[in-house]
Amino acid sequence: MALCFTITTPLGVAIGIGLTNVYDETSPITLIGQGLLNSIAAGILIYMALVDLLAPDFMDPKIQTSTKLFFGPSNLASWCCFYDYLSYLGLIFLFQIY
Repeated sequence: MALCFTITTPLGVAIGIGLTNVYDETSPITLIGQGLLNSIAAGILIYMALVDLLAPDFMDPKIQTSTKLFFGPSNLASWCCFYDYLSYLGLIFLFQIY
């Protein structure tokens, strides 16, 4: 996975730099393409946050059966990070609208 990110990030930056001189920013096709890529990126972020990062913390059977552990100080950092993440997504959404 690290190798995939290492290769695709510079490649994506190079493609993006190459395309900035070619396309018209106000054309409908460009706006649709940007909207699709933004939605894919948002979906990947949500998936990574909820499934890959947050779920293992809460899927332990010991934690699921005990409310003291589920809402206790051991998972407090996870809950805080989760709600921080949601608030940052909301801020990004607001800045995208206005």
